[in-house]
Amino acid sequence: MSLIARLTRDDITPETERPAAELVVEGDPVHTTWNLEELDGLYCGLWQSTPGSWKVSYSEWEYVHILEGVSVLTDTTGHAVTLRAGDSYVIRPGFEGVWTVKETTLKDYVIRS
Repeated sequence: MSLIARLTRDDITPETERPAAELVVEGDPVHTTWNLEELDGLYCGLWQSTPGSWKVSYSEWEYVHILEGVSVLTDTTGHAVTLRAGDSYVIRPGFEGVWTVKETTLKDYVIRS
């Protein structure tokens, strides 16, 4: 096994799911995840969502890099941040709000719980 892994969807079986019905704010978003790594509270891979909105509550730290699409993260005070292709962000534990996908969004991520 190589100690360097390219982040790609090739040869990874995707997981597809929807947010729990009680979290959906608008639409019928479908999430597809290609997990590359899961080890001792560290997760990384690629995630894609179709348009829609749902409530989020982060208990972990997440780094995201948007590869395609447009999403908006709005916190509970109404402060909104637009995430576009090429953007990188850190979402810290304790963030609560709504994730809205305006255009199908593909991101790579690293999560540390």
